[in-house]
Amino acid sequence: MDVTAGPATETDAPARDRMRIGLTPQEATGIAALAERLSRTEPGAVDHPDWIAAARTASCELPVRLLQAVRAYRNDPGADGLLLISGLPISGETLPPTPNAPGSVEPAATGPAAIAMLIGIQLGEIIAYRDEKGGALVQNVVPVPALESSQSNGGSVSLEFHTENAFHPNRPDYVGLLCLRPAREGVGTHIASIRRALPLLAERDIAVLREPRFMTAAPPSFNSLGCSSLHPVLSGDPGDPDIRVDFHATSARDEEGARALEGLRSALESVRSAPELGTGEMAFLDNRLVVHGRGAFTPRYDGSDRWLHRVFVHLDNRRNRDRRSGGGAVLV
Repeated sequence: MDVTAGPATETDAPARDRMRIGLTPQEATGIAALAERLSRTEPGAVDHPDWIAAARTASCELPVRLLQAVRAYRNDPGADGLLLISGLPISGETLPPTPNAPGSVEPAATGPAAIAMLIGIQLGEIIAYRDEKGGALVQNVVPVPALESSQSNGGSVSLEFHTENAFHPNRPDYVGLLCLRPAREGVGTHIASIRRALPLLAERDIAVLREPRFMTAAPPSFNSLGCSSLHPVLSGDPGDPDIRVDFHATSARDEEGARALEGLRSALESVRSAPELGTGEMAFLDNRLVVHGRGAFTPRYDGSDRWLHRVFVHLDNRRNRDRRSGGGAVLV
């Protein structure tokens, strides 16, 4: 199985343990054929149960090496909690202009949307949230003029480190980001893993972060407002914990908790890397281990701006069955 570590540099040292697979031209051709077939499958809508069922069946025909890489990543995402896939059959020359409307989603079974679904559905179950972008399964991450300064997927200011939907009791297990069009100035998706940061934390800070002293507000992308109940930031195995934090939206109920949060922020920043996705590259982030953000950039809103497709993946839909009306893919 050709899953190799990416090249390490002085500015991107954590890349050495990153899981990466580069597809061959023959493998890319096979994926393109699958995506084309799905784009012609009725009703041609990625949110429709019949189309999702067809995508689930077709995903078993993905190249064997890619299936092996996804399965290995699901078993253990490595020190960085990141899987990088390159060589996917997306051509920037045939893409439409980058959208820039608020709440932008991809409801049609386009080639890129089908590719995002095909790979994500092999990792687990694709899910979405009714209060975020209407529950669309494939969402556009694009700059939006009215949201330039917001801490959201539509902003263009620096986006702080966060667990995706940290406020929500049913957070995604994985976040998939498929690059259709990169930013002209080269904007990296900032990532940091608690597996790397944990050894840098003070023992007392770890103890505090494991206590339910913290509360997280919903992000701007959700229509509903509100906060989580009190929760720990670190949980699970003391030697290999999960992380749940949003440095823009998570607050501590006391000064000791606030100091522990700052210690965590510092540790995560010290192990940060910023891989830049190019057209036809897709990253999966383990949302239980990894926080992510984004560098600032200057959009032009001329159709050539940065454009990603985003999908959320759950490993076990039984955990959230009471929130999914009719057993569908959208949490309410």
